[in-house]
Amino acid sequence: MLLENHYHNSLVNGIPTGLRLLDTQMSGIVVLSQVQTEWPVLVHRDPIETSGSRCPLDACSSSAQKMVFNLNTLLACSFFCLFPSTNRNIGNLRAINFDMLFVSLHQKPDEKQRNKIKCIVHYFERIFSEMPTGNVSFERKVTALEYKSSRLSYPNARFWRKSTVPLCRFEVRTSGFIEDQPYEAIEVDFANKLLGGGALKRGCVQEEIRFMINPELISGILFLPAMKENEAIEMVGAERFANYTGYSSSFVFSGNHVDQRDIDSMGRRKTRIIAIDALRLPGKRQYELELILREINKAFCGFLDQRKDDEYQKLFLDEGISGSVTSEVVIHRITLQNSTNTCMMPVEDAIMSSTVAKSSDHEWTSSLMKFKSESQENQNEIGIATGNWGCGAFGGDPEIKTMIQWLAASQALRPFVLCYTFGLESLDNLDEVVNVIASRKYTVGDLWNMFVKYTSKRVKRKTVDGFFQWLLST
Repeated sequence: MLLENHYHNSLVNGIPTGLRLLDTQMSGIVVLSQVQTEWPVLVHRDPIETSGSRCPLDACSSSAQKMVFNLNTLLACSFFCLFPSTNRNIGNLRAINFDMLFVSLHQKPDEKQRNKIKCIVHYFERIFSEMPTGNVSFERKVTALEYKSSRLSYPNARFWRKSTVPLCRFEVRTSGFIEDQPYEAIEVDFANKLLGGGALKRGCVQEEIRFMINPELISGILFLPAMKENEAIEMVGAERFANYTGYSSSFVFSGNHVDQRDIDSMGRRKTRIIAIDALRLPGKRQYELELILREINKAFCGFLDQRKDDEYQKLFLDEGISGSVTSEVVIHRITLQNSTNTCMMPVEDAIMSSTVAKSSDHEWTSSLMKFKSESQENQNEIGIATGNWGCGAFGGDPEIKTMIQWLAASQALRPFVLCYTFGLESLDNLDEVVNVIASRKYTVGDLWNMFVKYTSKRVKRKTVDGFFQWLLST
């Protein structure tokens, strides 16, 4: 079969990268090129495969002698509704054809839907006038729910409580957009557990807009089933083709965008997008420890450089022995005794400027510095660019979600968080809160413990204050 040949012949450093189904709990990566010059002939056949390593694309003519599966091909098939749609819901896969987007225009004229289609049409116009030549990767990242020696296990409350990792630099942006951030940062997709959300239906908020201005992301819907609580999806290299104004019902395509991002060694644009799905309408339960752990571990899974799992475990788990979800995990300590503002500088700078009292702490600190250096050798200080993840339509508390992301990014050893508040009133004093936390020299464990103390009071109805107000008055 052509798909199987494509899969087995597509290797990078011995790792399979060919198009196939990346099923739930199956970590792996698919790398696709942006265009191809030889287009396949497609015919409808049997319903899609939803198990094993096969890709859910069973529409390839046996007459095709050469086949390379590319983003423009997959998007063209989606646009013309050529993919079989039977049983996709059984495999936890979202519909990939554009039929529902077209139907929504027929049922009820809607300007935002028209403008979404304009973005897609503009994409095809661009690639036929000037063929792009890069690659885009889609990776399912998984944190093991049970202990496995080769993978970091799902952190428990003790893991977070005991952490003495310094908080990373935190910058607040009251204007601008994540996709326009000026640094080389991982940009958070406020995702639905089914990748793409309502991009191919009526949806038009953060995730859906990103999939319209970077249409190559839509291809991931084809072969990436729903995310579980210990999973995230990282997409690297998707080119931006469109500009826009507005949001939701006011969304408008506003013309061509020339993507100036640099290219990495794999031929991918240095646009890194991480899809992490927050709890949907959690209400007052979002203050319960179980759900807080779910959210922080979801963000941690997305933010961690999982190619460094082994080294990370050796650093953070006592004696290099990994712990499971239920085991007692002991984190080695860093002793920071000077007055340096560790919250407002990269982790390695905070460590370099600290006085280490114990030889064991000094040994661990040296290991951390070495790990950070090696980890970022090819990543150039890659931080996190995010905003009101899990808020808005998902009903999350913005103050809680902001702190969760800061904790997760710091524990993942990211050098900074760039937070866009989009003018949200409840985050007006975020800068003040960050400065107060910095002045108190909190570590991840310190902030976590304050955080849990607050949320337990909310659960017990001993306070109605927001976290920021409560923290500032403590």
